Amino acid sequence: MIALSLAEIAAVVGGQTHDIPDPSAEVTGPVVRDSREVGPGTLFAAFAGERVDGHDFARQVVEAGAVAVLASRPVGVPAIVVEDVQSALGALARHVVRRLGATLVALTGSAGKTSTKDLIAQVLQRKAPTVWTPGSLNNEIGLPLTALSATEETRFLVLEMGARGIGHIRYLTDLTPPKIGLVLNVGSAHIGEFGGREQIAQAKGELVEALPEDGTAVLNADDPLVRAMASRTKAKVILFGESDEADVRAENVRLTDSGQPAFLLRTPSGASEVTMRLYGEHHVSNALAAAAVAHELGMSAEEIATALSEAGSLSRWRMEVTERPDGVTIVNDAYNANPESMRAALRALAAMGRGRRTWAVLGKMAELGDEALAEHDAVGRLAVRLNVGKLVAVGGREASWLQLGAYNEGSWGEESVHVSDAQAAVDLLRSELRPGDVVLVKASRSVGLESVAQALVETGAEGEVSAR
Repeated sequence: MIALSLAEIAAVVGGQTHDIPDPSAEVTGPVVRDSREVGPGTLFAAFAGERVDGHDFARQVVEAGAVAVLASRPVGVPAIVVEDVQSALGALARHVVRRLGATLVALTGSAGKTSTKDLIAQVLQRKAPTVWTPGSLNNEIGLPLTALSATEETRFLVLEMGARGIGHIRYLTDLTPPKIGLVLNVGSAHIGEFGGREQIAQAKGELVEALPEDGTAVLNADDPLVRAMASRTKAKVILFGESDEADVRAENVRLTDSGQPAFLLRTPSGASEVTMRLYGEHHVSNALAAAAVAHELGMSAEEIATALSEAGSLSRWRMEVTERPDGVTIVNDAYNANPESMRAALRALAAMGRGRRTWAVLGKMAELGDEALAEHDAVGRLAVRLNVGKLVAVGGREASWLQLGAYNEGSWGEESVHVSDAQAAVDLLRSELRPGDVVLVKASRSVGLESVAQALVETGAEGEVSAR
């Protein structure tokens, strides 16, 4: 964070100082909410959760180097006391961002946000110091914490913005007003909470509405609901996609033998070949989105293509590929799932598994509301249509819908199996995997199927283990 005294911070957040011997003492490090991340110069934000209350760690974090605690009550050590810690955190982020000389890039979408954010960050950091959202910390707490990790040297601040309802992105853009706003797609993620795709589009479009007249809206030309958002902004509009009308587009898209996308990147400043290290054709759209942002910020097509070709995955459990010594390939994409990302992952599995036996270990897609049965059934059917060797559906009711879809689509009824839990899936795969097999593991985060992927990786490296 840019250096601020405790007195300045208290004034910004409207707080009262308690037990602070020197109000001129400066916070020079980041603001953190996890006591394990505290170090010299940090400010600790104490949140009271259902199981853990950060206020209980106040003395511990100060002893570890925190300058003070941002708290909702006095804690017996240097503290700035406010009515609401989350609101205070947002106010502090707003203040710091306005003082920074950085260009703020914000992005949202139903699928691919984190992967695209990671690509944008890896491209832009070649041009100038860049700070970006770690993992998927894209909500009312994670976003300001990311913004507050920027320093005087930061030139690009890349922020992922999530939404679970109308007004959420408007709130986030008020805290951190973007200069460039990117909308990837409008899909089915959280459709049960929003009520429909039109409502999702309304919420995602709040990002482009927040842009200034001298800003830029980067929109997906291949998604009609996103493209229509051009009418909701006064900013310049850049389109990306495979459409001929896209300003930044991909031509001659293909997959390598290992399932990695390659294409000709064409921008208004030129064209250059890209061969990605990531797996799956769905990353082409993510790469084009990143390329459009980078083009707008002055990078050449050749510079962008080189950066995209060398970029890797920065976030865990997103098409994370491990080659076991015995020749089995594990694809851990278990961080989250929705119908769009499930279809993309299955197609990536089919591409990676050419000439090899493939397994799809899938679990529930959450928050689909009335669409849940149809969407799970459709994913199960797609697995069979893509000639996935076997679908292993893990868990309760939704998993049974996955398996039933595959069973009804299959010719022999042997294309799928339903197991009760992660350990059962591991036991099955341990007994049946053989060298050369490719295994995809994917479900919504709440299912916890990353334990299956981890157990399979460890099995290949160290022998028999159990899913945790």
